[in-house]
Amino acid sequence: MDLTVKKQIVGGLAVVFVLLVFFPLFFTASGYKERNLPSIIPAKPETATFENIEPLLKPLPSTKQIAPLKQAQPTEKEAADLAQLDQQGVPVAWTLQLASFKDAANARALRKQLLKAGHKVYSRQNGSLVKVYVGPELKKQRLEALKKGLKEQFGLDGLLVRFTTQ
Repeated sequence: MDLTVKKQIVGGLAVVFVLLVFFPLFFTASGYKERNLPSIIPAKPETATFENIEPLLKPLPSTKQIAPLKQAQPTEKEAADLAQLDQQGVPVAWTLQLASFKDAANARALRKQLLKAGHKVYSRQNGSLVKVYVGPELKKQRLEALKKGLKEQFGLDGLLVRFTTQ
């Protein structure tokens, strides 16, 4: 190695040694003062007290026990209220066909009037005709009574037909 490079290395090591020895002497913690900052954490809130309130209503009976099955035959009124079933076990429902229109706009207008009057209304496309229905209803008697009311209110004499989903 060249002499100048050796001198540079020895000089660099001397500087590092001097810094390691004298650095702690100059930078001691003697001038350090601890700062006491005020706490900004709020004080612990008081715990709320709770009162037991008695319920106003009686508790419902327990449902863990299974109720005994009713073995008695239904009365005539209950039998009349039960839905009639067809051969496939599907409830028999009825609907009232009120009108058939070639123009779908006329069918929509009638549907709108009937809906405004509070009736359950739907329409179906059947070929070139649009048919407007009221219902369905499980009790034929209700639709027969409704048919009379609709004849008076709208001047439409409907047909009572069996309800289908097609």
